[in-house]
Amino acid sequence: MLLDPLLIAQLVLLGLCTGFLAGLLGIGGGMLMVPFITIILSGRGVAPDLSVKMAIATSMATIIFTSVSSVRAHHKRGSVRWDIVKRLTPGIVLGSVLASMGVFALLKGTWLALFFAAFVSFSATQMLLDKKPKPTRTLPGTAGQLGAGSVIGFLSGLVGAGGGFVSVPFMTWCNVAIHNAVATSAALGFPIALANALGYVVAGQGVTGLPAGSVGYIFVPALVVIATASVIMAPWGVKAAHALPVKSLKRVFASILYVLAAYMLYKGLNV
Repeated sequence: MLLDPLLIAQLVLLGLCTGFLAGLLGIGGGMLMVPFITIILSGRGVAPDLSVKMAIATSMATIIFTSVSSVRAHHKRGSVRWDIVKRLTPGIVLGSVLASMGVFALLKGTWLALFFAAFVSFSATQMLLDKKPKPTRTLPGTAGQLGAGSVIGFLSGLVGAGGGFVSVPFMTWCNVAIHNAVATSAALGFPIALANALGYVVAGQGVTGLPAGSVGYIFVPALVVIATASVIMAPWGVKAAHALPVKSLKRVFASILYVLAAYMLYKGLNV
């Protein structure tokens, strides 16, 4: 599959949009990338079941680069809770490896697409309802955060997202300020993406029907173009995140997730 001018333009636009969202919402851009990469690969002859898996894997790999750009901008503003990052990361790596090297390889693209749609819809609803946590609720201890990190890493590995769709609601539920939650989620995107991407490479060895330029389930040409564009745009998203009120952030987050969940539900039912 050659990178013709139209394909490059599509990937650049996708990278710019996802980079902005990564900085704005701390979601790593994966929720936007997976549906659109699925569309691009399917339109270029990749089997429907395989296109979903490759979209998830390629999306996750781009987050390695997007998260670095985004977290640097958040760190300069002093918004990242590094104490939370430190306690969640071990569990995240464990959950990511289990998902990308185990369950992901066993499930068909149809089920991954349906799971994506269901879980993203749930996350959007929780965010849109904007339920206020009890004032006395705080983050769990080290063991609890290890468990939470495992869930975040595992779910991220199945849907190809940086974990913000789980970690941001989790942290705000525990009374972490929304801007700190978004910034910390961006930092968590790096270990999530790195662990899962390595798992997708291993799990994809020997799979037939992969297009030229693939390493395991990752489509490298798309990774390079999207990552480059998203890294450029992520700091602009961070700037917008610190300028918008909390309720606006949550509404934007929820609205985007609903639209993308609907597409992946359609895709899952028609693969």
